[in-house]
Amino acid sequence: MQGSSLMGSSRMDHSFVVLPRQRNQGHGGVPPRPPKAMEESFVVLPPPAASVYKPETSPTESGRTRSPSPRANTFGFHSCVTMLNRASEIATGQTQVEQPLCLECMRVLCDEFDKEVEDVSRDIRAYEGCLRQMEGERSLVLSEADFFKEKSKVEEEQRRMEAAISETEKQIAKIDIDLMELESKSKLFKEEEQYWHDFNSFQFQITSYQEERDAILAKIEVSQAHLESLKRTNVLNDAFFISNDGEFGTINTFRLGRLPKIRVEWDEINAAWGQACLLLHTMMQYLHPKFSCKIKILPMGSYPQIMDSNNNKYELHGPVNLFWSTGYDKAMTLFLTCLKEFAVFANSMDQANGMPPQKCFNLPYKIENDKVGGNYSITHSFNKPEHWTKALKYMLCNLKWVMFWFIGNTSFHPLSTMAHAPTKTPNLGSLFEKHSSDSKTNLKDSR
Repeated sequence: MQGSSLMGSSRMDHSFVVLPRQRNQGHGGVPPRPPKAMEESFVVLPPPAASVYKPETSPTESGRTRSPSPRANTFGFHSCVTMLNRASEIATGQTQVEQPLCLECMRVLCDEFDKEVEDVSRDIRAYEGCLRQMEGERSLVLSEADFFKEKSKVEEEQRRMEAAISETEKQIAKIDIDLMELESKSKLFKEEEQYWHDFNSFQFQITSYQEERDAILAKIEVSQAHLESLKRTNVLNDAFFISNDGEFGTINTFRLGRLPKIRVEWDEINAAWGQACLLLHTMMQYLHPKFSCKIKILPMGSYPQIMDSNNNKYELHGPVNLFWSTGYDKAMTLFLTCLKEFAVFANSMDQANGMPPQKCFNLPYKIENDKVGGNYSITHSFNKPEHWTKALKYMLCNLKWVMFWFIGNTSFHPLSTMAHAPTKTPNLGSLFEKHSSDSKTNLKDSR
């Protein structure tokens, strides 16, 4: 667009170019033009003028090259100017007269120019600020000597870092070797750990076995102690416990004899005789046929009987009359004779075993016919109760000595003590004397 077309000529003051409304709507910065009165003259463009809206370049613009602006408003401004210039050229070509712009269009163009100038001024200020900043940074630029000095420092630091890197790589290689050694040692430690686990398990088993063994040994020791106690215990001594109760001799707590002030029932006396007969009968039967006696004892509980060599039976149980008890007295005398024969057999056995005469078995109280321990008769008829009771007590003492000899020389006693049985016989008698308050000395005192 030329300057003469902008100003207008005197002969074309009232000439206008009517552009389509789509032209103004395509540009956001151009407001719509208000309608004017039809009294003014207009030039209506033919249909070919619509080509102004096509994106074609005119012959005059084909040789020019426009650089696109990064700003959207600048691009709109150039487009607007280009379109107006194109419209003016088309109008001039149709009418052969240069067409000026209207005042509204001039105002729009001026506003666009002002915006463009403001943008350019802002860019200029930004460039000037950058220029001042660059000029201020020039003072920080090192000189060539300083640059080479700094460069040498950096190179030295680089060489030092490379040496450190090399040393680090060597250390890493050494660490890798050490790590491999540690891994091999770790395997050995694992094997050693497994060994100690197995060792501890084995020790625990050994400890368990030892504890079990100790428990078994303790049980064996207790059992052996119990066995020794059982060996020292005999059936006869437990089954026939002979002791005393004051003036009375007792067997299994049954008293034998009667006193004027202490009257013992005949049931108790019969039970005591039954126990004594059973004891002597058991020992005689065990030693049969080594020991044979013509007198036979028939233990029948509390009603025992004695059979002589002629097979005459005599009852050894009461009650009997104090003045007439011939059968009862005969039975007690036969029992005493049988006990004496058993003591003689025991003495002969000790002599046969080579024992000295003074250590051979002898009764503590001598038996002569119906008397025990001297002048104490075992008969009941026409006898004092005190003497009869004393004779029965001595008879039980002799019976206990015979039982101890029997235990020490037969299987009723442990085999380990059989060899020492003859020497223990006096001790067994003393044991009886410990339980008996009556002895030969007491007998003399009582006389």
